[in-house]
Amino acid sequence: MPAYSELTRRFGFEYNGMVLHEYYFGNMTKNGSSDPGKQSHFYKTAEAGFGSYDIWKADFVSIGKMRGVGWAICFQDPKRGRLTNQWVTLHEMGNIAGFDPVLVMDVSEHAFLLDYKPAERPKYIEAFFANIDWNAVEERLKVDVNLT
Repeated sequence: MPAYSELTRRFGFEYNGMVLHEYYFGNMTKNGSSDPGKQSHFYKTAEAGFGSYDIWKADFVSIGKMRGVGWAICFQDPKRGRLTNQWVTLHEMGNIAGFDPVLVMDVSEHAFLLDYKPAERPKYIEAFFANIDWNAVEERLKVDVNLT
């Protein structure tokens, strides 16, 4: 039974790792766009919550540049519709129960080590933004919630 207990204890870590990678690869495309269209729901939602899209992006990028391994995730509060950028460590620490991932960026070194040195995380983040599939992000965004 100890082996089974260990498997169930680690289920959240393993399962969340799989799901977050699905979100990550799902919001990427070759030759994407660095920014969403100004008329998109995502752009307008970022403006409503952060004052401007540029402030949202600066916040998201700064979270991605934090030391450590993990994820920068833009979540949407399903009740209020607002966006929040969060750092999630090791797949499960920092996930907000019930919030919906809208944009997911893996900032663990394994995500960029083949192309960038560990100290070049900012270059990786820039490349990440150049390859975002904003249509996928837009599909994840709930637009029928009240932005209050």
